[in-house]
Amino acid sequence: MQGPAEGRGGYPGRVILGVDTSLGSAVGLIGRDGRTVADVAREGHLGHAEAIGFLLEQVIAAAPASDPDPLTHVAAGMGPGPFTGLRIGIAAARAFALGRGVPVIAVPSHHAAALAIIEAGAPAEPFAILTDARRRETAVTVYEGIDVDGIPHAVVDTVLVPQADVDRKLGALRRFEVAAISGAAVARVARRAVAAGRTLTGSEPLYLRPPDARVPAAPKRVGP
Repeated sequence: MQGPAEGRGGYPGRVILGVDTSLGSAVGLIGRDGRTVADVAREGHLGHAEAIGFLLEQVIAAAPASDPDPLTHVAAGMGPGPFTGLRIGIAAARAFALGRGVPVIAVPSHHAAALAIIEAGAPAEPFAILTDARRRETAVTVYEGIDVDGIPHAVVDTVLVPQADVDRKLGALRRFEVAAISGAAVARVARRAVAAGRTLTGSEPLYLRPPDARVPAAPKRVGP
């Protein structure tokens, strides 16, 4: 499914690497024509640090030697997701971009999931993206189609909902429970944002809750 901007002549050619660790670990690469060159992933909330380097190697190796287009951007999925997992993916994206001398584009991870669903032919009415936030909670974002730039239009920003309350909160709203985010979809959202000159989110990840680790308090003074 093409967005309005594509219908008016296409997005300018860019080669974009997408990295996301909001759920599993995912890396994808799209070429100047917007087609997916490679899209690989590993499931699971753990082992991001071990997986991400291997996935990057796979994707870069998949780029055809006969068409060595230089990388123009790296897209980083910013969540929602757990503290440690997100930081690993974002750090990897930033380090790779630094090494190649290209900018990093921050992309809400749910935008990538929504775009993949819209491209697959999702209905025009609003729908919700649901991802497991753990601790018996679900991260929910509500979308309605795409905007004039071809970017999924969020009508309700991401919130945490107790799993037991999801049915009551969403009612008859169509929902899509997403277990994995595509790195290539992250890159496609970034491509549209760059073409429109838009910033989709800030540089801080969307954690939704603080990390489990805490800086220990100063020891209590003992004695008189």
